[in-house]
Amino acid sequence: MAIVITRLTVLTKLIGMSSTIGTFSKINEAPIEIQELAHALESLPSECHEAMGPAIQRAIDCSIRRKRILNLVQEALAQLRLDMKYLIFDLEATRRERDDYREQIENQS
Repeated sequence: MAIVITRLTVLTKLIGMSSTIGTFSKINEAPIEIQELAHALESLPSECHEAMGPAIQRAIDCSIRRKRILNLVQEALAQLRLDMKYLIFDLEATRRERDDYREQIENQS
């Protein structure tokens, strides 16, 4: 069973189809623990699946959303670090210019 699901997962990734297991969409983007839970739920009777399915789908969606938010925050932090480096460089250059102008003014007097 696991080999069939793994092959199906690889196939859907290769051809760009949406990744679903039963009624769970975007399952391959979820953490492995949630994927295992979804696989285990698929083997249970349909009444269990109907009762737990929406909760697992919400967990999958929430996990994917958290991952996207984390990526956005990491990108923003990387940009902030770069901006800070530029600002420090500009500040040091401005201070050097200020010191040079002061020296020029002192030499003129």
